[in-house]
Amino acid sequence: MALRVVRLFVPTGAAAFRAGAAVRTAGIHTSTVRNLRYGWWAYALGERTTPRFKENSKIFCIDGNLASGKGALAQKLADKMGMLYMPEPDVHYLDKMTGEKVPLDTSYNGNCSLEKFYMDPKASDGNSYRLQSWMYLMRLLQYTDAIEHLLTTGQGVVLERSPFSDLVFVEAMFKQGYIRKECVDHYNEVKSVSLCEFLPPHLVIYVDSPAEEVQKKLNASGKPYLQKVQIDYLKSIETSYKKTFLPKISEESEVLAYDTTQAQDIERVAEDIDYLKFEKGPWIEQDDVTFHHMRMLVEDKQKVANMTAIPRYIPEVTIGAHEFDKGFYSFKSLPGKRYAEGYNEDAGDKGIWLK
Repeated sequence: MALRVVRLFVPTGAAAFRAGAAVRTAGIHTSTVRNLRYGWWAYALGERTTPRFKENSKIFCIDGNLASGKGALAQKLADKMGMLYMPEPDVHYLDKMTGEKVPLDTSYNGNCSLEKFYMDPKASDGNSYRLQSWMYLMRLLQYTDAIEHLLTTGQGVVLERSPFSDLVFVEAMFKQGYIRKECVDHYNEVKSVSLCEFLPPHLVIYVDSPAEEVQKKLNASGKPYLQKVQIDYLKSIETSYKKTFLPKISEESEVLAYDTTQAQDIERVAEDIDYLKFEKGPWIEQDDVTFHHMRMLVEDKQKVANMTAIPRYIPEVTIGAHEFDKGFYSFKSLPGKRYAEGYNEDAGDKGIWLK
């Protein structure tokens, strides 16, 4: 059993992102306490997705190497086109989904560390693959948040990377000897049974920044762990993008590529997007029926998370029953985690018996 399932916690919606959206959402779907959720009855009573779709009701993913300027481009593009910007998730993305006031301990967040990976990528405790496995789940959950937001509100979403491009890190890690072949096989199996359930992005924008330039930016960041990133690892990421990911994703999604200077010209990028016809990929084959089933899936975050927990033993991410039990009760002992939200006296909830 993978460590990630210790938290039987995953919320049923992307409330944090929807709360900040200026676009009107479907009334049957949105409630402060989520008593009225989108479901079979909503569809039966006439709730439909396609009437909300506009020209920019799409999902764009901005990809590129570390420190390539993805975030700046994604933010500017979202502002320019009236879309929602979702920054790249970190290991604590789940804490943001569940509305934690402060990030929980890493033992409840994949038991991994990005800083440790950069400082010691070949750590014997399996941190490197545990991090990669956890980050795939975080990207997958964020991607379902993006799809849910799109289908619920009609507002498009701009993401930094996605679970579709996550493979570039696995290939780079394996090439540099950071993870074992068994880890790659495990990752590919997880991805084969999970990612196939979701529609790919409409557009992928690749920011091409040479590995040497990336390393200079990382060294100038002032963060010691980023200064430890090896140039060979950065080159492997760049190679994987160009030889594996971009050729594959171009079969179903539109692809645009810019160097770091061109990516700063947001007017040019927006103009290039206007010329795209978006006539490829599975999105054009969808209708209200298929969107209904997709909405049902993406709002069930626990079901999405369960897709990544396959019954395969691999030391880096597998734990025993006793360790699982210990982690589960440890999580339940945290303030506000024993019962449903609003019913925990230790978290300061009042009037519990009147609710």
